[in-house]
Amino acid sequence: MTTPQTNLSNVAVSVPEEQLRAQIYRLLARFLANPPNRSDLDAAAAMQGDDTDFGKAIAAFSKAASSADIDKVSEEYHDLFIGLTRGELLPFASYYLTGFLNEKPLAKLRSAMSAQGVEADPKVSEPEDHIAAVLDIMAGFILGDFGLPLSLDQQKEFFEEHIRSWAPHFFRDLESSKSSQLYAKLAPVGRIFLEIEETAFSMVEPTAEPKTEAKAEPLAKPMIEKSN
Repeated sequence: MTTPQTNLSNVAVSVPEEQLRAQIYRLLARFLANPPNRSDLDAAAAMQGDDTDFGKAIAAFSKAASSADIDKVSEEYHDLFIGLTRGELLPFASYYLTGFLNEKPLAKLRSAMSAQGVEADPKVSEPEDHIAAVLDIMAGFILGDFGLPLSLDQQKEFFEEHIRSWAPHFFRDLESSKSSQLYAKLAPVGRIFLEIEETAFSMVEPTAEPKTEAKAEPLAKPMIEKSN
């Protein structure tokens, strides 16, 4: 699991679209990776929404964060995701897709991470298919944290396989959870944002493979061949 890194106070400012997308992914990842600290809550409280469904979700979450008690939020996080033996929710792709932990979805994610040179944080004990890690990885792919930013085609492939396949279900569960108060307001932010992403990716056309012209045979064999 990677460790989300973002300045939440920057989420509401006017920034290029790709940077804003990444910041929303990391806002979600930050609150889902660990209980928020006071700085996180203050930054969330400063966010502003608008009249869109997503903007209204942001405004509701901001209002909840402004009045949240940090100790109660920590208890809420514990009840939701940790518990005495397990939390109310298990925020892992393997569990949502197979009913068990550490299954094929985790192996697929690790393969996708390896292909892009992404390594798990050795200080984090949870499997990499934790919701916070997957969202943080997506942010990194958008911004190029692991090399060059991924193309929209590549982002779409990762989104479809590792996020859309289960995260919307997770956010619906979080929204209706008995232990959820602040997180019940975060859940619509995640759910609606992923709906926006899904709609945008549906309009991404696959990049056509460049046509390769047949190479003519050389008239004579080179005198010096390229060494292997």
